[in-house]
Amino acid sequence: MARIGILTCSNATQDLGCSSSSCLSSLRKRQGAFAKYADEESLDLIGIISCPGCPTLTGPDKLLQRVKGLTEFNVDTIHFTYCIKALCPFKDKYKKALEKAYPDINIVVGTHQVLIQPEEYRSKVKNLFNQDKKTMVDIILKRDS
Repeated sequence: MARIGILTCSNATQDLGCSSSSCLSSLRKRQGAFAKYADEESLDLIGIISCPGCPTLTGPDKLLQRVKGLTEFNVDTIHFTYCIKALCPFKDKYKKALEKAYPDINIVVGTHQVLIQPEEYRSKVKNLFNQDKKTMVDIILKRDS
């Protein structure tokens, strides 16, 4: 049995309304970065936490505190969402901090299948902050309303 935690991007979830539906769908279907669990009989989602947000000097410390809650429920692996993979300037720093503090937990950078390449994704997310009508769903589904 694999016990999974997901780390989401605070900006994507709080400011852009991402519900993590694509990540959760890939988890259920064992696609994208979750394909490595195809042979697992049971795959349990232990929890979803968000990063401390950007910019931050105390990010790794805050993140370690948030991950502690997942460790109390015996999480095996923490997946950084695609939002973090494509957008986060702190992802490597966060990954190193988690690996050092929790060497028995696997850290995977990625969740759902890549529908949009990182460069295009970053550009569209930047545009979202300048518009009120689009959401993360528009990016994921490539809607240009």
